[in-house]
Amino acid sequence: MSAIEQCRSAALGGHVLHCPACGHDEIAYNSCRNRHCPKCQASAAKRWLEARQTELLPVDYYHVVFTLPAPISAIAYTNKAVIYRLLFEVAAETLRTIAADPRHLGARIGATLVLHTWGSALTHHPHVHGIVTGGGLSLDGERWVSCKPGFFLSVNVLSWLFRRRFLEELKLAHHAGQLEFFGEFAQLSDAVVFADWIAPLRECEWVVYAKRPFAGPEAVLAYLARYTHRVAISNSRLVALDEHGVTFKWKDYRAAGATRYKIMTLDTGEFMRRFLLHVLPGGFHRIRHYGLIANTGRRENLARARELLHVAPMEPKGIDVPDEAVTPTFICPDCGAAMIVVEILARERMIRAPPKLRGVP
Repeated sequence: MSAIEQCRSAALGGHVLHCPACGHDEIAYNSCRNRHCPKCQASAAKRWLEARQTELLPVDYYHVVFTLPAPISAIAYTNKAVIYRLLFEVAAETLRTIAADPRHLGARIGATLVLHTWGSALTHHPHVHGIVTGGGLSLDGERWVSCKPGFFLSVNVLSWLFRRRFLEELKLAHHAGQLEFFGEFAQLSDAVVFADWIAPLRECEWVVYAKRPFAGPEAVLAYLARYTHRVAISNSRLVALDEHGVTFKWKDYRAAGATRYKIMTLDTGEFMRRFLLHVLPGGFHRIRHYGLIANTGRRENLARARELLHVAPMEPKGIDVPDEAVTPTFICPDCGAAMIVVEILARERMIRAPPKLRGVP
């Protein structure tokens, strides 16, 4: 929260820019670069997408979503690291298991999973978006197996396996003492109570769905640009901040047509509470790769896939230009000339807690 509050302010320092052409001066403050900051993810997303560009294959890609039911979402807030990890691992296992089954596809697929923990109204709604290859390497690695046109895998089969495996792993986590419960859920610490609580979840529907294939690899990148480096809300959705609170745009998926898009106003404290629901545990990776594009063996798997698909490796898109033609980093808003840095503004000294006393009983 402190990082976002201080982003692009004097607290983080900055520099003074001067335009030699028209004499315009400007102060630019540094950004926080926190991964939860709505203003600091554009450049990170661009770099990430450029790195992923060379991994695209000339095949259909499908969009798959795995969603946790509301009761598990309720306990996920105080068990983020455990339940979010299970969400990733079980979703990936489900995709790979069903795809490898000869009755469905009989192939090793590649998948990129992205964690989202929010609904449009900033409520806590954990789910993962998966971008999956529409086919994969045969189990013996000798041929490329494609999906049926316009069809990936049965969502019912995916949902059933995902539900069974997640509940199995959740029960093991509880038995290992990895879950913590507070307030109205405190009684779930008891194994018998937890077993009774989890029983109805074996019968309810778990939402898993797959959308039609993207319109080519380029569309995959365009979609990922909107999903990979975004947290909770973007500046474009903010409408107003006044004595009534924070007003923002949201999408009501239960409505249809123009009535789906609505405006909501929340008290400032409630708005911040909802935003902070989506701060991830330190070091937790919200973008992960599995199967053919897992970090281990990615290069070899993609090379083999391209060989079987009879295509050359995709080169990163870029244009080599001479050094003198490089666009300047800072451009004058008045005349368009290059600006130069004439002064560095030091960041403010951060307030820290006093060091702990050692050797004192």
